[in-house]
Amino acid sequence: FGFPATAATASSPSTSSPGTLSRESHRETEEERFTMAAKVQQKSKEQKMAAAMAGGKGKKKKWSKGKSRDQVDNKVLFSKEQHDRFHAEVPKMKLITVSSVVEKLKINAGLARRALRDLAEDGKIRPVLISRAQRIYTRNVTEEDDA
Repeated sequence: FGFPATAATASSPSTSSPGTLSRESHRETEEERFTMAAKVQQKSKEQKMAAAMAGGKGKKKKWSKGKSRDQVDNKVLFSKEQHDRFHAEVPKMKLITVSSVVEKLKINAGLARRALRDLAEDGKIRPVLISRAQRIYTRNVTEEDDA
């Protein structure tokens, strides 16, 4: 506790030596402070319960677990139905990306990348942008389709 040195020496009698009695008077003032604080009237248990229920924070705030996404169970191999659907729907799409194929057919991204690469090699779709991170394809529009 940080008691000022002047208050302890001022309360000690002037006849005694400054070293011994000033410590005792310092202890007395320290004890008086503790007894003075204890004289504050305590609340009854009912009052404490009422105060706890009435206001304040209530329950302690818990840490959030973060946003959780539903775990998807995409297929890693084509079924016959998915393979036919892939070859029917994907070449007709205007914007073809790996993520759009994954969402539409519920297949794995690795399978979608491989299948799109095969479609591009066959000439059914045309690559617009192929970078390290993203592959964008579009449908292959030929002169025969417009006529």
